[in-house]
Amino acid sequence: MTDADPGALADVGYGIFEHLLNKELQQRGKYLYSLVEQGIDFRSEFEDIYTLFSGEYPQLAEALAMRFSQTGTIYDMICNGEGVVPSKTTQMYWIVQDAPASPPEAIEDENAGKWLIFTEPEMVDAAWIKIRDATVAGELGISTKVSTAKPNPDSRDTRKVIYVYTKDWADEADVMRVRQKLRDLGFADRIGYKRNLETFAGEYAKKGKRVTYYSA
Repeated sequence: MTDADPGALADVGYGIFEHLLNKELQQRGKYLYSLVEQGIDFRSEFEDIYTLFSGEYPQLAEALAMRFSQTGTIYDMICNGEGVVPSKTTQMYWIVQDAPASPPEAIEDENAGKWLIFTEPEMVDAAWIKIRDATVAGELGISTKVSTAKPNPDSRDTRKVIYVYTKDWADEADVMRVRQKLRDLGFADRIGYKRNLETFAGEYAKKGKRVTYYSA
């Protein structure tokens, strides 16, 4: 790792730190987005968790120090929406919100799948809040994630996408329950559901090829 590009290390380090920050705060009964949106000072907890991160990942912490100089810069960025608001997030490609008691690795299970909601950049923040809050309330599936303002070389257009994961693509009743809840939240246009099986196989939409398993 010592020969790795410092910029790449900083990218990896920031993603791991935000994941750890969210995890540690939730273990204390708090959500990062809630603290930020309510303007609550959590600097002391932030510093404690950053110290934990530095002990576990010293080289990544060093890379972050080279990019940001001081931890206060990162704290201020987060308070201004980094890692919370899609349109204000430039350090990570995705913001992820797991449902309560759902392990982060659940979305990597081959039995899982997700509804895909595409939206224009100016509408993604409001859409994300609706879906994120419903996920935390246990009203949707196992997790959800949204693309951010960080330019992604894999993006095919300027639209943003929100993934709403369910545990088992074969459980049609649950898949459609989540789809109905999305309609209730205002997402009425027809959307597609893609299984992890196709994602892991590297299968993507092409002319004349259908990769969505459900459409509703």
